[in-house]
This record gives sequence, structure tokens and C-alpha cells, in this order.
Amino acid sequence: MTQTRFYPIGTPGEPWGEKERDEWRATQPQRRSYATDVLPRVEALANRFEVVPYGALDYAGEQYPLFALRSTPHDPALPTALVTGGVHGYETSGVMGALEFLETRAADYAGRANLVVVPCVSPWGYERINRWNYDAIDPNRNFRADSPAAECRALIALVAGQPGPFLMHIDLHETTDSDESEFRPALSARDGENYEPDTIPDGFYLVDDGEAPQPAFQQAIIAAVARVTHIAPADAQGNIIGSPVVAPGVIEYPASKAAMCASVTAARFKTTTEVYPDSPRATPEQCNAAQVAAVCAGLDYALENA
Repeated sequence: MTQTRFYPIGTPGEPWGEKERDEWRATQPQRRSYATDVLPRVEALANRFEVVPYGALDYAGEQYPLFALRSTPHDPALPTALVTGGVHGYETSGVMGALEFLETRAADYAGRANLVVVPCVSPWGYERINRWNYDAIDPNRNFRADSPAAECRALIALVAGQPGPFLMHIDLHETTDSDESEFRPALSARDGENYEPDTIPDGFYLVDDGEAPQPAFQQAIIAAVARVTHIAPADAQGNIIGSPVVAPGVIEYPASKAAMCASVTAARFKTTTEVYPDSPRATPEQCNAAQVAAVCAGLDYALENA
């Protein structure tokens, strides 16, 4: 059922213009620090990985350097795996899980895979705890060559410059209660559309690429994460966030058609994780651990089935 829901910015039924975007930006104060939370951990890893600057964002004079970490030396005989976090800056365990993987488990794959890890794709969104970037654009629907999002263009260029093909890409995300209370209503207001309410699943799930699904790969990750935190059940309609559940804890989106981050490589094995940090059954530590478990299980499966 579709219902009209008031959002405090804009006129119902009319898409936002620059005036409304300015009003929205005024409601987005800095709430945490990329320079304090993320960059020192990146710098501390420089003795174990190559720190690769791959661009910088400049939003109204606020500067955000972008970094990837890469295992070194690159071995052309080994497959390459990409891990991305913080495409939606507010999804905290995506950023922290990527860093925790580098700090605690990445060494296990030395001599087995070339790793490229991008812990925080959208630092402006990280600081504002927001899904969008400065221009009220959702990066995870804009990974295409002509993207209006600077975050997306920078990551696409980074990936294009990596030697050798990718075997795996895992993109670390969360689904939060604020998706329903703030971000979906904001999206409807921004686009001048009615808001259609949905439910938030309680638990971890995965989004497979519906254009090239790998069901066994997804289930290997689900099995590993289930040992850390609970897996989201389907709702009464057999869906998770409006998409049919194709296997326990797994739905599918067409990654390229939706211009999702999971489409930035031609990797055979790819997935988008979705942690639920607002569950009373999960702590922040469990959420981070679930992301690490997902990365490791994905790598293990991909390397065994390359």
C-alpha cells in the first residue's frame, strides 16, 4: 500500500531543486570524524600494506582524501579480491569491518590472493551518518562511467587501474532502522514521489547479483556469518526489503542495472552484505565480526572454487 508521508523538506509531489538540497545540507552537521576514526587506522597499516591514494573529495571546502590498501607485492599468478566498505557512510560496520579484516585476518591470505581493500568510499556520509553524499546522491545507485557522484567515479578509476582480473568483490553494508524512519522517506521527498513503507529485517542477509548469481557462494557466507550473528528471516510475503528470498538470508538485485557498487568489477564471485546493527540481539562488536566473517568465508569459497 502506498501512503503519502510528510518529509520536512520540499513540496509533496515535486522533486527537489538546489534550494531543497541546500535546506537538506543544513540539517546534516558533522557527527563524527573520518580523520579521527578512519585515517589513523589506515596509516597504522602502512607497514603491512601499500596505502594507495586514489583521489580526494572537496565539498564546500571540506577535503576528504580517499585511500585503498593493497597487499604487496602484487603477484600476477594470484587472483585478486576487492573489499569495499562505507559506500553508504552511515553503515558503520562496513567501514569498521573492512579495517578489522585488514588488522586481524588479511595476513591469512598472503600468498593466496592479491587484496584491494577500500574501507570508506563515502567519508562525507560517514561523518554525517548519512546514506547520501553532499549532493543528496546515493552512491550505491550511481556506479557508472558518467556517475554524478565523485565517490563512484574515483572508485571506478581505482578498479580500472588494478592489474589483473578480479575473482571476488564483497561490498560491506548495513540495513538500519533509520532506513525506514529517515532515508526512504527522504528519497521519496527528493524524487517527488509517494513514500511506500516497508519493514526492516531483523538479522544479516546478502544481496546476490541477479544478473550473474552464485548461490553456493552466498550460502557459504551465510553459514559462516550464522556462527557470529543471526540471519534475517523472510517476511510474511516471503521477501526481505521487498525482494523475494531465493535462499535462506539471500535476495537478488541486478547489480549493473541498479548501478550498485557490486558491479564495478567483472568478478565471478560478488555479493553485498547487510548487517542489522539495531537488533537487540547484536552488539557493534558482533556486527563488525559478521563483516569480517563474511569477507573470509567469501575469500575461502572463491579461492577453493576459482
